[in-house]
Amino acid sequence: MADLIVKAAVKDAVDEKNVSSDFYEALDEEVTGLLEDAAARAEANDRKTVQPRDL
Repeated sequence: MADLIVKAAVKDAVDEKNVSSDFYEALDEEVTGLLEDAAARAEANDRKTVQPRDL
């Protein structure tokens, strides 16, 4: 599985909170699932382009 998230961007997004090392892996898995679902929805609608409405 490819890393889809940027750790520095995540750290910046949560401001002054600490981020555990295993959080990044869990977040990457969530993003992967969202992308897979969006791609499947686009395909089900006979499209090759994933659009915001697929989320």
